[in-house]
Amino acid sequence: MEKKTMKQMQEEVDTYIGQFKEGYFSPLAMLARMTEEVGELAREVNHFHGEKPKKSTEEANTMEQEMGDILFVLICFANSLNIDLEEAFDLVMNKFEVRDKDRWTRKEGE
Repeated sequence: MEKKTMKQMQEEVDTYIGQFKEGYFSPLAMLARMTEEVGELAREVNHFHGEKPKKSTEEANTMEQEMGDILFVLICFANSLNIDLEEAFDLVMNKFEVRDKDRWTRKEGE
């Protein structure tokens, strides 16, 4: 599979959503959907890394699938608000590199 930029992913999702009359959900509905997806990821993490194993009747979802669902909803959310996620990422990385540059202990030689 070919690697995609965030811009390409945002365009692909926009093309997909654009084929439906309903379009993007409202911001509140999008946030609720994202919360639901994060909850599903939490459930998977708890099954694999926590004390609550899956029941034999439960479907075998993966953390990869759940993270993909979260990414899709995040892209929908950003697109619906005309937010460029590459720009948003650059802003937050700059914040961490400046504000938090001395917050944690660096590995030797880095």
